Amino acid sequence: MPPPPARSGSPTLPGQTAATPDPQGNGAAVAGGSPAGHPAPDTSSDSPSTRRSFKPQYWALWRRPKAFIAFLLVAELAAVAWFVLVFVDMTAPTRLDLLRFAILTAGATVHIQMTRRQEERRRNRVRTVLIDLTAVWVFPAAIILPAPLTIGLVLLIRVQHWFVARRPAHNFVFSSITHMLAATVAHRVFVALGGQQWMSLTALSSLGEFAKLLLVGLVYEAVQILYVGSILSLSGKSKPTIRSVLGSKADNLLEAITIGLGAVTAILLVILPPTVAIMAVVTVVFNRLAELDQLQDDVRTDPKTQVYNMRGWTESAERALARAAKSDDNLGILMIDLDHFKWINDTYGHPAGDDVLRNLAQLLDEVTRPADVVGRFGGEEFLVLLPDADQAAATGAAERIRSSVARLRIATTDKRGDQITVSDRTASIGVAVFPDHGDSLEKLMHAADAAVYEAKEGGRNQVRLAEHRAHHGATTTH
Repeated sequence: MPPPPARSGSPTLPGQTAATPDPQGNGAAVAGGSPAGHPAPDTSSDSPSTRRSFKPQYWALWRRPKAFIAFLLVAELAAVAWFVLVFVDMTAPTRLDLLRFAILTAGATVHIQMTRRQEERRRNRVRTVLIDLTAVWVFPAAIILPAPLTIGLVLLIRVQHWFVARRPAHNFVFSSITHMLAATVAHRVFVALGGQQWMSLTALSSLGEFAKLLLVGLVYEAVQILYVGSILSLSGKSKPTIRSVLGSKADNLLEAITIGLGAVTAILLVILPPTVAIMAVVTVVFNRLAELDQLQDDVRTDPKTQVYNMRGWTESAERALARAAKSDDNLGILMIDLDHFKWINDTYGHPAGDDVLRNLAQLLDEVTRPADVVGRFGGEEFLVLLPDADQAAATGAAERIRSSVARLRIATTDKRGDQITVSDRTASIGVAVFPDHGDSLEKLMHAADAAVYEAKEGGRNQVRLAEHRAHHGATTTH
């Protein structure tokens, strides 16, 4: 799983993770990247590894896929050319511009310094897109300040973030360029739309200004999505998905709120500058709320596969079952067991087994409906909740999953670290449907589990429908 990009808050690119998988099994991860039982690498300023890291030939960038390196360099050169045009067209900033710049810099500094420990914890936990909330200060600069001052603000913010992010230099540079590019493009669009005219608004003109802010906010976000999403899709770690490239709905909602707070900051900066101090307090509180939300998400998420763990899946399944019972709808549950998974661990090693589990989870996310809920039951077993699915629909969904698993090809490494491809894997799947096979989640899971055992005993690589509570029949598909 690629490490987090940060938008609006900054893209932290693929190339680092907060933890390294434990080589002893498909389980724990060791914080800081040092396997359990082994000493952490020497990171002192005079260690050989540190001295080597300053030499270009040892940069982590060169270990990335060629397409990744090419896009990164071309994108950064194009961005630098754009910045040159920005400075060529610049006009001398006024005293008011400098005052506003100072206010935003002070607010951003208070925000960053008061949330450093929270931000470090968030970065260490996030595996997808990280929203670092600095758009509260960058977005108003994009609207109010001349573009060169906006670039200067981004640089001051990023310098402070360097001591929090602790990421490879090429990741950090790309993140910083992304901020500056999004802000300067948004600035040009805002100026083209007439700039800010907030000192003498009527009820009708305020609607026009609001629409203008909304459009510029969308541009600011779109530039980051295109710039960051492109580089993430080329990371080569795994097949890109919408979630891994763009982040979850919660991630993007958080960013939308952050940009909205940035628009409020811009208005306060123009109308009543001293009240920007309130936004510094708001951002500190908001940062804490974002961390709490992330902690709650972590409790419900399986760290290896990034799908729901049993707690998260059960909570969603119980709510869906209550709705189905109230509206007299059907609901399906699939239990999926990867056949001969132990053979993969024994033959290729546990890191290869981890890659197989991650790819299976990603496959389930891709072949199921948006309303379906995927969770990891434990080991090599997964669960899928299918709202509004009768026996035929649930069995059809299970068969699609079974055939997709059979076609899955997973690039990984063996015990010696050599590149291999794991393929020709199969899965046995049990299907249970509410209310045919049970009137509670426990009964439905028991029925699906029993159907999995029937599939295993019947030769594996097949779908079995649970026995009906009344007729005790069984259905098999191959």
